[in-house]
Amino acid sequence: MPAPVQPPISQPRIEWRDARLHRHADYQRAYQASRKQFSASMSWFFSLRQELSQEQNPLGPARVGLTVGKVIGKAHERNRIKRRMRAAIRNHLASLPAGVDLILHPKRVVLTIDFSQLNAEVHSIFSRAAEQALNPATPAARKPYAVVPTQTPAVRQRSASASEGRAALPSPSQKPGRTS
Repeated sequence: MPAPVQPPISQPRIEWRDARLHRHADYQRAYQASRKQFSASMSWFFSLRQELSQEQNPLGPARVGLTVGKVIGKAHERNRIKRRMRAAIRNHLASLPAGVDLILHPKRVVLTIDFSQLNAEVHSIFSRAAEQALNPATPAARKPYAVVPTQTPAVRQRSASASEGRAALPSPSQKPGRTS
């Protein structure tokens, strides 16, 4: 009996679960270290990752996050968008270099566009991200992140002014003119 014929593999296949952003903190680090970029049917965030323990795992695989908010539509529409996006991402995941975090925010039009067009757009985004990873001097690719600051700028400003002996800024929940 002849062995089943398998198509030749042009690029190594990377599993989706290994290439996903899982934790909220990973998303927040990527958002902080990047700038929002746009394409025809989605916006995206790109950042370089710098692992703290480089001896164990130098950079790790490229990771992709997918965010589809409730403003896009009902649950069954959001789920369909995510399924289509995951399929397009799987086709081009191997083209992203190691140490890259990419977050995609699809628009509602992803529901209706042809899959080949969606596939081409994801390929274009991944190519642009790979180019930015190789040339980090581009404005969209900021410095690699390692640690997220624990305080927001407003909190830092309040604590700095309080430590200088001046009255602290009122919290956003306090109305002007009221003292508690």
